[in-house]
Amino acid sequence: MRIVIAGGHGQIALRLERLLAARGDEVAGIIRAAKQADDLRAVGAEPVVLDLESASVAQVTEALGGADAVVFAAGAGPGSTVERKETVDRDAAVKLADAAEQAGVRRYLIVSSMGADAQHGGDEVFDAYLRAKGAADDAVRSRTGLDWTVLRPGALTNDAGTGLVRLEARTGRGPVTRDDVAAVLAELLETPATAGLTLELISGSVPVPVAVKDMAGN
Repeated sequence: MRIVIAGGHGQIALRLERLLAARGDEVAGIIRAAKQADDLRAVGAEPVVLDLESASVAQVTEALGGADAVVFAAGAGPGSTVERKETVDRDAAVKLADAAEQAGVRRYLIVSSMGADAQHGGDEVFDAYLRAKGAADDAVRSRTGLDWTVLRPGALTNDAGTGLVRLEARTGRGPVTRDDVAAVLAELLETPATAGLTLELISGSVPVPVAVKDMAGN
């Protein structure tokens, strides 16, 4: 399977790329800076240098050529402005959805956030982030041409993954390791029956493959 990951140099993306490459998938990561390319190659991914903020839908569509699935794992990141929450966390996700439809790539996973809501109130930058993520989720979920899954992790940590999670439509708040988020994404890509689901993810007691299979059966 060929999988293209937007935000390919992100902390979750690099972990996911390593997992996918190790199991034999062909992986490409979209990055903005050429200087990040060696980090992707080191985990077994092909770097694709493309700025999602400024690229046209046609350019992104070209980058998705031959893909079987796409993952939106991009983000403006800590310290970014309200404007970039909108142009990256919201608009780039929508642009990737447009491109996936044009490229004929149905499987689309989006890494969202616990509490994402387009109608979220508040004037802080984090409030804008939750609105942007919620709007992106809504836009993706409206696409009949995509087999989408929305994953909303809790508070991210860099602790070593345990492989044990709680994955449900509603989990309540809690932490989850980036390792385990990547593991769940890898399993979701292998489980097309999870299409059409919005799932929350925190650390828990259920092995990742079992947790994903349980959701696929609901």
